[in-house]
Order: sequence, then structure tokens, then C-alpha cells
Amino acid sequence: MTRAALVCLWLCGAATASAQPAPAAGPLPPRLTLAEAIARATATSHRLGELVARQSTATAVAGQRGAAQNPLVSTQLGYQRTNHVDPFGFVTATGPKLIYPDVPDNYRSRVELQWPIYTGGRLAALERAARAEVTATGHELASARADLRLEVTRAFWALVTSREAARVVGEAVKRVDAQLADVRSRFESGFVPPNDVSTVEAQRARQQFLFIEAGNTASLAEADLARLIDAPDGARIELDAALEDADAMPAQAPSVGSLVVMARDARADRAAIAGRVDAALERETAAAAGGRPTISLLSGADYARPNPRIFPREEAWKPSWDVGVTFSWAAWDGGRTRWEVAEAEGVTAATRERLAEFDSQLTLEVRQRTLDLAAARAQLETARQEVVSATEARRVVQERFSAGVATTTDLLDAQVALLQADLDRTRALAEIRLALAGLDRAVGR
Repeated sequence: MTRAALVCLWLCGAATASAQPAPAAGPLPPRLTLAEAIARATATSHRLGELVARQSTATAVAGQRGAAQNPLVSTQLGYQRTNHVDPFGFVTATGPKLIYPDVPDNYRSRVELQWPIYTGGRLAALERAARAEVTATGHELASARADLRLEVTRAFWALVTSREAARVVGEAVKRVDAQLADVRSRFESGFVPPNDVSTVEAQRARQQFLFIEAGNTASLAEADLARLIDAPDGARIELDAALEDADAMPAQAPSVGSLVVMARDARADRAAIAGRVDAALERETAAAAGGRPTISLLSGADYARPNPRIFPREEAWKPSWDVGVTFSWAAWDGGRTRWEVAEAEGVTAATRERLAEFDSQLTLEVRQRTLDLAAARAQLETARQEVVSATEARRVVQERFSAGVATTTDLLDAQVALLQADLDRTRALAEIRLALAGLDRAVGR
């Protein structure tokens, strides 16, 4: 691996480490926007923290695969005690000459260099596969961030919707309270029978039940959003958002075909699968290289006492060195390489099928989200007309009731119709928000 590649790997690891989520996101702002909620959730998500750690691990593996192609320098120090032997030598004209002395204490030091010069492309393919895995884990992290954005968006608008529904039901309860006071006054004056009072009281109890239910739904939605953004336990979350915002209602979406093309280019989860296809192909190449020869350079320097490479043997520190080339080729491995290649090909085929299945599901998902958005827009227009008609109907019935030509039941029916129209409009607005968020996620925006 080149020095530039090593520096790149180190920088990738440093960037990954710096991207780890913070343990806390700080105090809540006075009014929380959707963008702030997404930022807080991204900063404190344990799911993203796990994927960041996995990306760091994949980066380390890629570094290992690259380092395996570099020279390896090792040092050795050793001591060995042997039995005593009879010294061997002979006498020369100049005196006795000792050839094999008795040296029971043996010391050895060695510096060795090993360098795989040629591996048939196996190590390089494994490094490319590891780098493809790093890219895939990066896309998985981006996909998880997109999933988290969608989850936070749903929780955010669920809280806005539930609070708006509670407000609508609360106003309906106030209207019924006013009607109940009017009916009781009329009953005391003898203008209406007692069953009219009971009817209004029953309707008031029903709407109070709906109000309690809406409040509980809002509390649950607030707890869910607090979990995602790591808000303090029991803290009140004030939202800076409105369901009906003209700026948030975009024009008609492009055609499904163009959106599918956009999604295939932008979806991070699809890019992750495509990256794993590349990694599987590189592993095929690495497995096939197992049948090729390998050539390695081996060099070393020894400093020993006695040095067995120097004759005659002498109880003294002596240096020596060696340089060699090793050629290795498995002439027959019992079919191991063939089965390794078959395994890698199976993984590649499975990953390609997974990518094809994702593409087919992606088309359906984009179409569903487009239909959801179109249906929500149509429902909103209908709900708005429903609110206008119900409001006018209640006004007319209220005037007729005040004139004594409409019954209490007629007025209650008009109020229930208005309540239902307001709730339908609230749900339609929420559906548009959620449909927009779902379409953005499906397209990869």
C-alpha cells in the first residue's frame, strides 16, 4: 500500500471517530422545530452510534488488508542452554586448533524482513473487497440517518396532530358546555322537556371522553418524540410548527418513472447493496488467486554466540546475513480453492438477487408514496369543504334553535358533524405531512 493510501485510511478512521454521537444534546429550545428535532436525534442515536463503530471496524479491516502487502520487519532474541559435549579439534604446527568447542550457553539475535512480492492478486483483491465494504457501511450509515429522519418526522407530526385534535375536541366541549347551560336555562323556564337536558349531558360526556382520549394520545406522542431526541424525562416539548402551512405544500410531484430513476441514484441503502456486490466480486477474485503461485522475498541479519553459520564454531559474537526468494505453488489442494471460489460466487449471486429484489420493491414503494400523497391532497380538499358546510349548517341550526324551530337533537347533530369535519381536516393535513416525508425517504432526498 502506498503512503498516500495509508494516510487516506488514517484520515477516514479519524473522521469516523470524530463522527461518533455525543452523549447528550443539551437543553431543549423554547420552541422545537422539525430540523432541530432531527439534529438532536442524530446526535444522540445509539443506532447510529453502532453503525459508526461498524464503519470504523470496516476501515480498520481495510487497513489490515492493505498492510498485508507491505514488508514485515521482525526482530528475534533467543537463549538456549544445551548439554556439555566433548570439545573437538586437532594439533597444527602452530598449536592446537579447536573446531567444535563446548558452548552450553547459546545466544541469538536476528532482524528479518519478509515481503510478499507476488500473490496472484489475492491480497490486492482482499484489500479492494475491504474498501468496498467500508463504502457499503458508509451507505448503511447514511440510510440509517434517513430512516431516523423519517421516524423523527413521523413522531414530530404525530405530536402536532394529536395536540391539534385535542384542541379541536376541547373547543367542541366548550360549545357543548355553552349549549348545556342554555338548555338547562330553557328547561328551568319550561320551554324544553327534561330529556333534552339529559341528551346534551350525554353528548357532553361523550365529547369529554374524546378529549381525554386525545390528551392521552398527545402524551404518548410527546413521550415517543422525547425518546428520539433524548429530551429530559417529563419535560414539556413546545413545537414550532403548524399543520396547515402553504409553504410546506409543494406542487404536484413528478412522474413515478422519474422518481424511481432518482431513487435508484440517491438511495443510500441501494448503494450499500451495490457496494457489497462489488465486495463479493473482489472476494471471487481473491479466492481464484488461491490456485496461483506466490513469491516472497526473505532477508535477515543474525548476530549470535556462537553463530552456527560460521565455521569453525567459536564462543564469540559473530554476525551473518542472508537474502532469498521463496516460490510457493500448491500443485494440489484437495479442491479447497475450487470450493472457495464456489462459495464466493454464491455470495455474489445472492447479493445480486438482493439488489434486484430491492429495485422491484423500490418501484412499488415510490408508487405507493406517490399515491398516498395524491390521496391525502384529495382528502384535504374534501375535508375543507366539509368544514365549511358543517360550520354553516351549525350556524343555521343554532339560529333556528334560538328561534325555537329546531330541536336540541338537531343542534347536537350539527355540532357533532362540525367536530367530525374538524377532525377529518386535521387528519388530512397530518397525512399530507407524513406522505411528503415518506416520499422523500423513498426517493432518497
